[in-house]
Amino acid sequence: MCRGLMGKKLGMTGIFSEEGKYIPVTVVEAGPCVVTQIKSVKTDGYNALQLGFLEKRESLVNKPEKGHMKKSGSQCFAFITEFFVDNVEDYKLGQIISLDLFKTGELVDVSGTIKGRGFSGVIKRHGFHGGGKTHGSRSHRIPGSIGCSAWPAKVIKGKKMPGQYGNSRKTIKNLEIVELLPEENLIMIKGALPGHNSGIVEINKLKSA
Repeated sequence: MCRGLMGKKLGMTGIFSEEGKYIPVTVVEAGPCVVTQIKSVKTDGYNALQLGFLEKRESLVNKPEKGHMKKSGSQCFAFITEFFVDNVEDYKLGQIISLDLFKTGELVDVSGTIKGRGFSGVIKRHGFHGGGKTHGSRSHRIPGSIGCSAWPAKVIKGKKMPGQYGNSRKTIKNLEIVELLPEENLIMIKGALPGHNSGIVEINKLKSA
């Protein structure tokens, strides 16, 4: 069985359970994805499916990519990624992978690129409380001392300092699938997912699933 699917984050909403409990969910347009390449232990050292998601105009694809995608059909895709699979013999090029591999109540891991916030200071990036605002204080939003005296006389790696905030890959684990709408390719996952609306996410089944 294929262990994951790509999707486009549509936004958040909320639904009510049968007991009347309000559940915040993120709606994702998951799939359909097309198998563009099959990787096996014999040829690549591992079993995986390369999936394409969201059709793209052929004029916007370069020749190497176009030749690669022609092996699975005439479509070109905007996004391509790999998902592990248990048995590659169950799949063929051009096969469509849909929401059938998930079920309501199942736990999944969701990966995506979080929102980029540019170069940020320590208050915004790490939640520092800042310095005093009165009594002659000149330390308002600065990080403060970062040194280590005479020994080891260097800044320790990983010190919380200003820098690039966001625009990095993030995985949120053990999120519950609340509802599936296969006819509309929609999946509702409890809680918030990484990234902005219309961002691409990867939904992975748990290894033990």
